[in-house]
Amino acid sequence: MNDMIELLQSHRSIRKFNSTPVTPEQLDAILGSAQMASTSSNMQAYSVISVTDTTLRQQLAVLAGNQAYVSECPLFLVWCADLHRFAQAVRQHADTPVTGNAENFLVATVDAALAAQNAAVAAESLGLGVVYIGGIRNNPAEVSQLLGLPQLVYPVFGMCIGMPDQEPLHRPRLPRKAVYHENRYTEARDAIESYDETVRDYMKERTGSKVDTTWTKEMAAKATRPRQHMKAFLRGQGFEIE
Repeated sequence: MNDMIELLQSHRSIRKFNSTPVTPEQLDAILGSAQMASTSSNMQAYSVISVTDTTLRQQLAVLAGNQAYVSECPLFLVWCADLHRFAQAVRQHADTPVTGNAENFLVATVDAALAAQNAAVAAESLGLGVVYIGGIRNNPAEVSQLLGLPQLVYPVFGMCIGMPDQEPLHRPRLPRKAVYHENRYTEARDAIESYDETVRDYMKERTGSKVDTTWTKEMAAKATRPRQHMKAFLRGQGFEIE
């Protein structure tokens, strides 16, 4: 073990922050770390928007599912997959289309995620806490309009950053057997069954026995809430997704 591994393995999502602002120096370090993330063919197909306007923050909090910490956290970033800048670069030299294939869409989405994770780790190394906000995709068209996103850009998720004002329990992860395979994929139903009991114990401790659930129950519930609007939205943004 070393300090970096300990930092990575101590991650917790923070949803309550004190009023201490994120300094310009901290933000610079966070963004600098994000920009050094791996990127496919140096496309750097992402953009990040810092939302500092109070009214805009409140609107985004509502659109993201009435998550108050979106408006309350010291720093709120929206990470976007961005093929708009890539298209601008290509058009300087050729008429080659940048949409119509799944690869570029995947590259932009992955680039945004890799940069954001670098930013998250950098923030945590500075003693800050973070939480990803997938709810930003609840109403992506409205979010895009508020943020002035052009064609070929879409919001992947938001990120709250600030000094933690809570110490939540570490959420247990799946057993290694369920996610790590050698040479070929193997089923691990027994590991999932074991994890169900671990999650049940965790949720009881976290909620004072008010919630009795398991991982598979949570996943079954999640499957009933797909963001089916995303396909039409992405097409409207210029991503030719079939």
